[in-house]
Amino acid sequence: MKDALWQARPWQAFKNFAIIFSFIMNFILLLVLLLSAPLLLPGVRTIATPLVGGLAESFVQMNEANIERTISVEDEIPVTFTLPLQQTTDVVLVEPVPLTVPATFNLPGGGGTINGTVSIQLPQGLALPVALNMQVPVSSTVPVNLEVAVDIPLQETELGAPFATLEGLFIPLDSFLKQLPGDNDELFDRLQSVEKAPASSDAVGGPPAPPE
Repeated sequence: MKDALWQARPWQAFKNFAIIFSFIMNFILLLVLLLSAPLLLPGVRTIATPLVGGLAESFVQMNEANIERTISVEDEIPVTFTLPLQQTTDVVLVEPVPLTVPATFNLPGGGGTINGTVSIQLPQGLALPVALNMQVPVSSTVPVNLEVAVDIPLQETELGAPFATLEGLFIPLDSFLKQLPGDNDELFDRLQSVEKAPASSDAVGGPPAPPE
């Protein structure tokens, strides 16, 4: 029994030391925070608040911005198709065209008929009517030169999600910094108002004083 008590004493002593040490460290940390708050508040108001507020506003504006630009398109498009050609037109001979055609001659007075050939020559520049009926293959390229106006919302691109995430991070931080006291006097006023609040609530909600 004595051995068990002897073994439990170091552990109990260690627990007591750990509790006291934790209490002292927490007290020192709280004291450091309270003492450093008056020194940090002016820096937060003059440096951190404008910086975080500017970043939050910039991310909001970037998430609502549009990409506007005019893009020049210069290219050649291949065109291949078959053109049906059915029409009547006139063609002009560029040189004389000789013709030899069979002919039948009837002799006068019932003298009978004579079969033969006739040779003629069509003169240069003669216009002849022609009926066209054909399929014309067409293979070419068409040049394209356009100015295309582009208006793309940034939030619909791949950059929209990162900017939305940054906006969600900085806007609450900006709101928190704006709610901090602006200087030491405002900090002291808030602390005094917090101390007076319970007293005033007790005075309002407390039981009435007994009649004299």
